[in-house]
Amino acid sequence: MQAQFFPCCPVCGAALTQNGRTLQCARRHSFDLAKEGYVNLLIGNHKSGDSIGDSRAMARARHQFLERGYFDVLRLAMAQQMQTLTGENPLVLDICCGEGYYAAGVAAAKPCRLLGFDLSKEMVRLAAKRKVPNALFFVANLSAIPLPEQSVDFAMHLFAPFHAQAFARVLKESGTLLSVIPGRDHLFSLKKAVYDTPYRNDEQAPDGGVLRLLERTRVKKTIFLESNEDIRALFSMTPYAYRTSREDLAKIEKLETLETDVDFVLLRYGK
Repeated sequence: MQAQFFPCCPVCGAALTQNGRTLQCARRHSFDLAKEGYVNLLIGNHKSGDSIGDSRAMARARHQFLERGYFDVLRLAMAQQMQTLTGENPLVLDICCGEGYYAAGVAAAKPCRLLGFDLSKEMVRLAAKRKVPNALFFVANLSAIPLPEQSVDFAMHLFAPFHAQAFARVLKESGTLLSVIPGRDHLFSLKKAVYDTPYRNDEQAPDGGVLRLLERTRVKKTIFLESNEDIRALFSMTPYAYRTSREDLAKIEKLETLETDVDFVLLRYGK
């Protein structure tokens, strides 16, 4: 365990401290660390975390795809924003961290304390296996982030539901939330290959509630996918994978290569 800061107890909200391979609060609610170093803080009906979130196959496919560097332009932009907008040894929160690709990039750019969570236990397991310095990854629910109020200096949020109240609660008064949405041309060539009437993204920023939208930054790059495996992995990372007909899905299987834009809009929110 390398973390310098722990989440709160998801049962009572008290501080968690480490005792061997266990995180425990003053009321003796305890949560065991897995062998990879992450901790499951889900409670209630979904306590195991096995039946919700991305599957093991989906997690591994995403990990392999990202490691090939197709989205490196976005990871670099996230790291640069964190470097610019934070002071010494900031507390960074990766919301819906996935398998830790962006968290690892940010942590490599500047010394920080890093917490990352996701609903998928398999994603968190892969993130923990990265052994990011001064980091702890945990399984938790987006709508009930187990962190103290006003504790986070810099939060990252990529392609996930936007819970303005939950984000504002954990963000410091001087903190930054960097949210990423698909740009207008994001994966448009992939859409053209699959759908008869593809559409471009509207780039509508989520309503920040008490958080103010301060800045929009575009990050764009053309990528070339050299295998059907990478094309299928990319498609599985999109919302389209869950609402595409079998007929259109069959078109993916026939693609051997693909050139497409990756187009991201970085939205900087503050209080």
